[in-house]
Amino acid sequence: MSSSHRYFIVNKPFNMHSQFIGAEGGMMLGDLKFDFPLGTHCIGRLDSTSEGLLILTTNKQMTQLLFKSARPHKRTYLIQVYKNISPQALHQLREGVLIKVTDQGIYKTAPCQVTVVEKPADLFESGWQYPDHIPSTWLEITLTEGKFRQIRKMMSAVNHRCLRLIRISIESLTLGTLQPFEVQEISEEEIFQKLGFS
Repeated sequence: MSSSHRYFIVNKPFNMHSQFIGAEGGMMLGDLKFDFPLGTHCIGRLDSTSEGLLILTTNKQMTQLLFKSARPHKRTYLIQVYKNISPQALHQLREGVLIKVTDQGIYKTAPCQVTVVEKPADLFESGWQYPDHIPSTWLEITLTEGKFRQIRKMMSAVNHRCLRLIRISIESLTLGTLQPFEVQEISEEEIFQKLGFS
């Protein structure tokens, strides 16, 4: 592939759509204070109420490479769910749960990694915070698939509401210290290496 392509990572904030035009309500990627080149588009969108790592690029083949290749790519999220989660619910999530998928009807999710974690001390604030007195559990979950609103549907399947969802990595590409609204340009060599293309 031509090295003339450009690549960016963004820490998408709460209430921002993963697109430049066409969304109603909330912010769009064009509101970021960055001069993206013509043809830049988003790879692997997050819904407007989700936060975290987005990849933007001028390379139109990236979606095929990352999300439609034979080798699945791991995506890791930090999530806050309402109430304390039981060992039984964790087991169900790890083994796969039934969710509704628009084009496939009822779908059983693939086995995944789920771990209960402490709330990160340095976690950036979002535009929608839940008071500390509300009972909740923080989880780290790693998936190799990405159905529409999959994590929220998985939590609903085990009777928990997802309060906050933050994508923190795709393969070994991570947010690092990138703050909400911040953009970092990354070389093709580095992003390919971190995503396991090379």
